[in-house]
Order: sequence, then structure tokens, then C-alpha cells
Amino acid sequence: MAEVAISQIWLAILIASVSVFFASAIMWMVLPHHKKDMLFLKDKEPEFLDAMKKLGLKPGFYMYPGCEQKDMKDEAVMTKWNAGPWGTLIVHPCKPTFTKNLAFAFFAYALITVFVGYITGLSMPAGSDYMEVFRVAGTTAILGHCMGGLVNDVFIGRPRRFIITNFFDGVVYALITAGIIASMWPGVSAPDVGGILIPS
Repeated sequence: MAEVAISQIWLAILIASVSVFFASAIMWMVLPHHKKDMLFLKDKEPEFLDAMKKLGLKPGFYMYPGCEQKDMKDEAVMTKWNAGPWGTLIVHPCKPTFTKNLAFAFFAYALITVFVGYITGLSMPAGSDYMEVFRVAGTTAILGHCMGGLVNDVFIGRPRRFIITNFFDGVVYALITAGIIASMWPGVSAPDVGGILIPS
């Protein structure tokens, strides 16, 4: 079985990456399902910002209350831990730049799509059936878009709603990726039902 090289499907990878990028913009800025994912401090924000400035925390990812493995038997530490409140805090090194973040997001989507194309190319030869390519590409894309951060999200306690909406987005991105790659697969045979065949 001859492998399909990345160079043979580079255009499909590019189009899929761009399509997912714009889909993500629609998901976050137009559709309503992310509206309640992020909470804001509102009237408590000035007090919080003043406290943060006074603390002068270095950039990093913080957990509170602090409870390192070596302190698990310390009664004072455990009392503090059991009392709460509990949470995590990210301190950025500088003001976030929307343009830079968008560029990094596109790079991440493109990287996932490259791996989707690579893995699909290892298992699906040119001329494969559309649905077979779609199945392999879609499964691989779900691993990339949905499963990568799932363990960490659950472990560090991200809100359940945030995890579910992100997972939903990932499934949509995977379907878009699989549909485009399968449609533009070299010598692809048309799907039995529905679908758009784009000549390679």
C-alpha cells in the first residue's frame, strides 16, 4: 500500500487549517455557547487588581492554597488546604496581544492538521473511498482537537461547562478537517451518500 505524502495534500491541509481557524472565531465571537464559560469579577475587580499589584507575583501558573507533596503531613498546611478556597491563577508576563494569540492559535490548528494528514497518509492510499479517509482523518483530528488537553483540564479543575463546550468545538473542528481532507484526497472515490467531491 503506497503512502500518501504530506506534499501531496498540502493544499488540503492549508484549507482545512484556515477553515478551522475561522470556525473557531465564529464559535467564540458569534455563537452563544461560550458566553458563560468565562466569569468576570465586575465590581470586585478594582480591589482584586490592587491586591495583585501589591503582591507583585512573578509570571507563572499558581495553585492556591499551596500544598506541595512534601507538606501533606504538615497539620497547618492541611488545615489551610481543607479550609479553602481552592483555585488556580495564571499571571502573564505582559499584556496579552490579540493578534499574537490569533497567530499562535492558527499555528496550533495547522500543526494538528499536519499530523492528521500524516497519519491518514500512512493508512489510506491514493484512490481510497471518501468515507474511509473521512473516518481515519476524523478520528485523528478528534484526538488532536479534543483529547490533548482533556486530562489536564480535568485534573486542574477547569469548570465542567468549559470542558464540555471546548470538547464540542473540537468535534466540529475535527469534522471540518476530515471533510476537507477526505474531499481533496488524491484520487478519492466519491462518497456513497452526500458530500462534495473536490478534484485533486
